Amino acid sequence: MHSRVAAVKAPRTHNRRRVTGSSGRRREGRESERQRPNMSRRVFISAVLLLLFVVMCCGIGGAAQAQGAKSVQGSSPGKIFLWRDVNKDGETVSSLRVPSLVEVNGGVFAVAEAQCTKKDASGLTGIASELLEVGDGTLNKELDESKLKTEVLDECNYGDGQCPSTTAEKDDSQRVMNVHLGRPTTVVTNSDIYMLAGNYSRKSVTRSEKNRADEWGLLLVRGNVSEGSDKRIHWNDTYRFPWNALKKDEFLTGLIGGGGSGIKMRDGTFLFPVEGTKKENNKTVSLILYFSATDGWKLSKGMSDDGCSDPSVVEREKDKLMMMTACDDGRRRVYESGDKGESWTEALGTLSRVWGKKKDGGAKKVGSGFITATIDGDGTEKRNVMLVTLPVYSTENEKEKGKLHLWLTDNTHIVDIGPVSGKDDDAAASSLLYKSAGSGEQGKKEDKLIALYEKKNVGENKPSPGMVSVVLTAQLKRVKEVLSTWKKVDDIVSQLCPSSIAAQDTSPANDCSAVKITDGLVGFLSGNLSDGKWKDEYLGVNATVKGAA
Repeated sequence: MHSRVAAVKAPRTHNRRRVTGSSGRRREGRESERQRPNMSRRVFISAVLLLLFVVMCCGIGGAAQAQGAKSVQGSSPGKIFLWRDVNKDGETVSSLRVPSLVEVNGGVFAVAEAQCTKKDASGLTGIASELLEVGDGTLNKELDESKLKTEVLDECNYGDGQCPSTTAEKDDSQRVMNVHLGRPTTVVTNSDIYMLAGNYSRKSVTRSEKNRADEWGLLLVRGNVSEGSDKRIHWNDTYRFPWNALKKDEFLTGLIGGGGSGIKMRDGTFLFPVEGTKKENNKTVSLILYFSATDGWKLSKGMSDDGCSDPSVVEREKDKLMMMTACDDGRRRVYESGDKGESWTEALGTLSRVWGKKKDGGAKKVGSGFITATIDGDGTEKRNVMLVTLPVYSTENEKEKGKLHLWLTDNTHIVDIGPVSGKDDDAAASSLLYKSAGSGEQGKKEDKLIALYEKKNVGENKPSPGMVSVVLTAQLKRVKEVLSTWKKVDDIVSQLCPSSIAAQDTSPANDCSAVKITDGLVGFLSGNLSDGKWKDEYLGVNATVKGAA
């Protein structure tokens, strides 16, 4: 047994790799080059989108309303949008994907993309939601198909504010077409839910590539929670972003929502992670679409490396963003930005490439739960941390299965809190939500951590909805224990540095009083060596000692 002390520092001033946007240069018109007259149109579109969002945020009217129908704002000329409940004419929900969690007026709702089946076996997509009973003592619960509230979006050629029945006789001018809703991404402000979803017209598959690209786009939808005992989400105001309004120097051929959760930044900016497809190599990239009162809607110039998808974004500090992506090389790459995505720098010295491993076949392209939270570890000090959920893959009976794990990090230390998914579940994409103490129902001061994850179907039985919610009571307790340990170790390490008075009698080269010694300290190896293992006091990765030490 040997007693040793060692500190492990992370590189803080280097090991950052800047990622350029698009082709790495901006195209400028030559003096002799005639300027295209489309600037006024783009300015007009931006103004319309800005006005729309202000109208939606303020709750002002302006959408055409029909009795019993939802808002039809933003439809193409001569067409209207109509949200309606599924289960019409034999429609059923076959599976759920792309999970998201939202907290509205104290209630926690699961939101997901719903894959539906019609009576004739054809498919359509919608948005499913369910109010979660996070306080009933049940820790692990599969979403109940009977409690799901699933809505689909129809677009039809009709002039009186209503879509005709799908069973009614109608000519081409009255045709009803389901709008494909992909990868919903949600942001909550006050009592409103804003959802960004990718969409494309079913008829686009028969058209040319150019026309098909013009029909791709994004939908912005506002939802509200109904009052009374039967709380549910109703989707209302709907607006389609014309793809041409979001084009960026013509280098992207498509843009879809990133899925999961967006964020409302501390300065009030709404931010949605999105995926784009680069024209030059057909590679997927991750970037952000955001709205601010000063800039309106804007697509970020900066983006991830080629082949990185499924973005999750958090605001780590004020105006400091972090974006996690799943990349073709098998790694989870994490990027940092201090300018709202105008440029991204890969965080090679901290979180990037910590998760996943380089292997043939690329990464498991599933979205991660990635949130920030301010949590009190020992009752004396709150700490700003990040929480991550990702599947860890193992092979059982020659079949690979994902076990969802929860990680805690403060952008320096990383601790695996442990598994959170069911024992037999094959987990995929996930979402996280931290419900702080005091929010929600009166008298309930306990904070909660909730996860929602995709559960892949097992066997040949009737497929389940494929979504499971988990109240992470034990895991949150462990998170607080780890935070308490981190604080204690910080206090111990800080005492290793001589005070400014004591440092006066030592060489200036040995004076560490001018810096905070715990800044960038990844690990602290202390105490006894046992069986060749040297424990990290921060509960991270232990050291293996070989030979004499």
